[in-house]
Amino acid sequence: MHKLLLIICFYSLCAQTVVAQNHVTDSLLKLATSAKEDTVAVHLYFDIGSSYENNNPQKAKEYYRKAGELSNKLGFTAGSIKFFTYYSSTFMVEGNLDSMLYFNEQALALSRLAKDSLNIGIALFNIGIAYRQASNFEKAIEYCLEGRVIMEAKGHKKIEVQMNDALLALYNSRTEYQKAIPFGVKAVQQARELKMKEFLPQPLLNLSLAYLETNEYDKAEGLIKEALQLAKEINDTRIEAVATQNMASVFMRKGDYGKMEIFALRSLALYKQIGSIDGEAGALRALAVCYLQKKDFLKAKEYAEQSLAICRANNYKQEESSILGVLSSIHYAMNDVVNGLKFDTESNAILETMVREVISQQSANLEKKYETAKKESQIKDLEANRKVQQLTIQQKNTLNYILIGSAAVLLLISLLGYRNYRTKQKFQQQRINELETEKQLTATEAVLKGEEQERTRLAKDLHDGLGGMLSGIKYSFQTMKGNLVMTPDNQQAFERSMDMLDSSIKEMRRVAHNMMPEALVKFGLDTALKDFCNDINQSGALQVSYQSIGMQEANVEQTTAITIYRIVQELINNTMKHAAAKTAIVQVSKEGQAINITVEDDGKGFNTAILQRANGIGWSNIQSRIEYLKGNLDVQSAPGRGTSVHIEINL
Repeated sequence: MHKLLLIICFYSLCAQTVVAQNHVTDSLLKLATSAKEDTVAVHLYFDIGSSYENNNPQKAKEYYRKAGELSNKLGFTAGSIKFFTYYSSTFMVEGNLDSMLYFNEQALALSRLAKDSLNIGIALFNIGIAYRQASNFEKAIEYCLEGRVIMEAKGHKKIEVQMNDALLALYNSRTEYQKAIPFGVKAVQQARELKMKEFLPQPLLNLSLAYLETNEYDKAEGLIKEALQLAKEINDTRIEAVATQNMASVFMRKGDYGKMEIFALRSLALYKQIGSIDGEAGALRALAVCYLQKKDFLKAKEYAEQSLAICRANNYKQEESSILGVLSSIHYAMNDVVNGLKFDTESNAILETMVREVISQQSANLEKKYETAKKESQIKDLEANRKVQQLTIQQKNTLNYILIGSAAVLLLISLLGYRNYRTKQKFQQQRINELETEKQLTATEAVLKGEEQERTRLAKDLHDGLGGMLSGIKYSFQTMKGNLVMTPDNQQAFERSMDMLDSSIKEMRRVAHNMMPEALVKFGLDTALKDFCNDINQSGALQVSYQSIGMQEANVEQTTAITIYRIVQELINNTMKHAAAKTAIVQVSKEGQAINITVEDDGKGFNTAILQRANGIGWSNIQSRIEYLKGNLDVQSAPGRGTSVHIEINL
């Protein structure tokens, strides 16, 4: 009995529209004549090839090759993978298992390169089917289950139907029919639910085989009849051929050799039509068995010899062993014991060879597994040694890291200690500088206070002492003038003496006033500066303009006021001595807790760089007083452009 197992392709092909095959092919061929060279044309060629596959495999190959060549030209990887998958299925129809396996392996390699997990699963499953067809069931199960895991994760229902059907056929091949039946029932049920009319005959036929081998002939016959009806509706010659051959097997089991002959002859004609060599060999063997049971030994021998020739030409060892067994039975039935024994011996020899090959293969596999296990053990030992070495290296590295870390910490602590020492040293030096500055300021303050006190004392002494004496002398001279009789010359000399005495009194008063302005003590800084500027104006030595802002009600401490007064006084004196100026401006303003002083003149100016090396008492006094008040000094001057001095003092 021929066992049906179609190769798994892309699930979309499992749900084609149910129309007459010739009509579909003609429509597709018309589209192909006007198709452009793009991916649409690739899919069109695949559809045309698929329509030919079961009835004309060579024609199907022609269009599959066109699809593959165009896919390569376009760089369409999915099309190239599909080519290998579809092309391999034509070799299964022809019974060329080596080519079927080769092209599925190409599909797997390209799918892995493209990281296409779905096609990887399909290729693995199809390789399993190829091994199943070659009776290598161990590898078949290995590849099928690996592919099934990948494809189930994708959740494609139609592919799941094909997987269940493939596992049904695989367990049938291993004669594990009780395991096969649940997969078959599920595949048939799913195909019906998904309305996979073109695919449904396949699980129907494979499930019928399981029922046939478990002696449930009526169930098997019902499934085959349904498959035959569907095959005719969809015009699928290959499925019809398989169904017809399987029906012949049912009638053989039932002992109805007349019907068996009809179905066997029909299946042979169909296999020849589609060029299925292995199917033809199986149909010929079925006819040989049929005629053997009908005791038509010559016909039985004729069909058996034809089947044997095909098997030997195509190296179908399992089928050859079966047909040799049939020939042995035919010759025994013809009382030809010699040839009967000969064919029986040849059949057993092939079976023994196949068994030895299986045992040899299993031994090789076991030896390979042993070598693999041995290598894995060696690898594990090497891995263990490597881990020990790595652990030793890690321990050494850890120790090195600890030492390096400790050194780094010590270095960091040393740096921090040194930095702390330098910071303390800088702070101490800064504190020393501040103390020295404070000491200098205190000394300056003491000098300035002492100077002002001495000036005040001298001013009082001059005013009260010398001033009183000069005033008394003047009064005495005026009294004497009324009691003396003088010549005109003496009178003139006396008047000159009185004028000189008046001048002395005025000069004494001016000196006393400069040493301690009376207005500063009585009326404050603003009035004192205004009087000072007026006195300069009256002297005619310099025209001074005084401006004050916010100073009328300013409450300035007396020591500060005296110091500011002396600064302005010294600056104006410098202007008169050195600047050759005609006019000057004195501006004093108070903003918040700050007093701003500006003294400008239109004199000849000078290069301010000479102030760095100036050693005059006047400029030194100005700087000392500003430092005492913790003020800021800015001098702007240039030759021929006058001088501007700006002082800012925070009270």
